[in-house]
Amino acid sequence: MPASFQRELETALTAVRQAAIVCHSVQSAITTESLAKKDKSPVTVADFASQAIICRRLQYDFPNDPVIGEEGAAELRLPAGGDFLARVVRECTAVGVVASGVEICDWIDRGETSEYSPRFWTLDPIDGTKGFLRKEQYAISLALIINGEIEVGVLGCPNMPFANKPDGTGVLAWAVRGQGAWMQPLSEPDASPTRIMVTQVSKTTEMRFCESVESGHSSHDWSGLIASELGIQLEPIRMDSQCKYLAVARGDADLYLRLPTRKGYQEKIWDHAGGILVVLEAGGEVTDINGLAPDFRHGSSLTCNEGMVVTNGRGHNTVVTAVKTHAPPEMT
Repeated sequence: MPASFQRELETALTAVRQAAIVCHSVQSAITTESLAKKDKSPVTVADFASQAIICRRLQYDFPNDPVIGEEGAAELRLPAGGDFLARVVRECTAVGVVASGVEICDWIDRGETSEYSPRFWTLDPIDGTKGFLRKEQYAISLALIINGEIEVGVLGCPNMPFANKPDGTGVLAWAVRGQGAWMQPLSEPDASPTRIMVTQVSKTTEMRFCESVESGHSSHDWSGLIASELGIQLEPIRMDSQCKYLAVARGDADLYLRLPTRKGYQEKIWDHAGGILVVLEAGGEVTDINGLAPDFRHGSSLTCNEGMVVTNGRGHNTVVTAVKTHAPPEMT
């Protein structure tokens, strides 16, 4: 029987939902003028506030658990970071987390761990920076890893539509190893969870794939060659962040390709952990482009893996073979 991890799941869901409220508030205030000036301060504030809120909750419920996260508070502790810190404090206060700047920084710094340990959490407080700034897709990802296995994975996707509900509802998706994948409206914590499953599409010619909006995150030319090899006719769904994992898990797409843009690039674990478990528990399959399972035993990076291939489990090996067949010379 798999461990239940009920307490860990409840903590993760509460923390991600609260962080999502902060992120949505900051994103709503982004103006056309600030985008024109390429002002990235909103996502910076949201990043720090999200990490502070989640690490605070983890510290309270699981004080001995390390957190491998993306952010550190060093710049906020400097005099030049005073304005940013004040804004982070205000955003946290708005959702009921009343704390001093020092406390906020201490919570953020709980996510500065980078070394592997037998039990740890990994956190991406805002995955999909450009999507956030464009007011499109982004995700908050949190996962618990024990002895190299992802045991709990949570994705908060504030801008993903939920079934027939109006846009703006958002989706909270989660999985516990061996217990299936589930989702509920992000803005409705009392709603009954809905189980999610991947599609049953087995012919690659009928598949729809998902890829990054930004070609700098995943090679679009390479994925185009793979699509041609597989006979894929449908236009790809392009979105930012681990929302792509959710798209495959709940059947919006059949496969997601994260193709390296340069040889030797190492993916960060927080960019994948939460989404991977949701897909696996929804019945899908996840490997790197060489067909190897993601290895979470090497600290903050997936040092033994290259890229990622995420499918509904049908024809996975065929997709991996196509990826390797059409790999650019500089990637081999």
